[in-house]
Amino acid sequence: MSSILESVNKRTQLVGQNRLELLLFQLNGRQRFGINVFKVKEVLQCPPLTSLPRLSPFIKGIAHIRGATISVIDLSAATGGRPIESIENCFIIISEYNRSVQGFLVSSVERIINMNWESIMPPPQGAGRYSYLTAVTEIEGELVEILDVEKILDEISPVKTSISEEVNETLTLDREQNYHIMVIDDSAVARKQIIRSLESLNLQIDTAKDGKEALQKLKTIAEEMTDVSTEIPLIISDIEMPEMDGYTLTAEIRDDPKLKNIKVVLHTSLSGVFNQAMVEKVGANDFIAKFNPDELAEAVNKHLSL
Repeated sequence: MSSILESVNKRTQLVGQNRLELLLFQLNGRQRFGINVFKVKEVLQCPPLTSLPRLSPFIKGIAHIRGATISVIDLSAATGGRPIESIENCFIIISEYNRSVQGFLVSSVERIINMNWESIMPPPQGAGRYSYLTAVTEIEGELVEILDVEKILDEISPVKTSISEEVNETLTLDREQNYHIMVIDDSAVARKQIIRSLESLNLQIDTAKDGKEALQKLKTIAEEMTDVSTEIPLIISDIEMPEMDGYTLTAEIRDDPKLKNIKVVLHTSLSGVFNQAMVEKVGANDFIAKFNPDELAEAVNKHLSL
């Protein structure tokens, strides 16, 4: 366990190489799950939890950790499984998503593995528990499931998706232009959040579930024209996605003469100084941490009004 804790924050060299590292864990049963190490702030033995009235049934309790109060979510219960009954010998994965810090209660934490995004595949089609997956991969002959944490958090505490009146009044975008943009995110919930946030801007919004699909769509358009930015002047892309991440997608766009003029806004729950460096390295035009509809609208306004 100590080796896992020591390595959680030492892995930034993989960013931008279409690689990631997964922290493997288990809930109830033998099935293994994964979470990107860059989302993890800390892993610790589950401390005593305090129950509060009117909490979501998926929140096991509140933990007081290093001077902060953190909600602890029972990941098994939140994804339709059996609740984790006893917290004794369990662990909390402290993570940061969408500008908030929360703890995920898990039964055990295994190890960290180095992966290529090309080995991370979209989940099988179907209902049930697969609706909570954003990707899957195979490790040592076993299926590892990567949870759609944004969907889980949105069900527990939905994010605000409407632009404030104050910001809406400052936008200079010509809404009669009906600009065509593309939104790329492996989370269906995240795609819907972005679309809802931008619906008042009267945009045509195409979507893709990962960088590979987005690049294929853009190259198909490029077969009919020399500058795709005249058709799709802007894309908003997540960073963490199966098969091709947002950094690699951006680099591919900049290397293609027909795509290079497209404005790219990276929109992600990842945070940290290394992200700002990668924005410049791959040639993205902007970086926005999820999820603030005002900042998203302002970025779209800025890059479409230039």
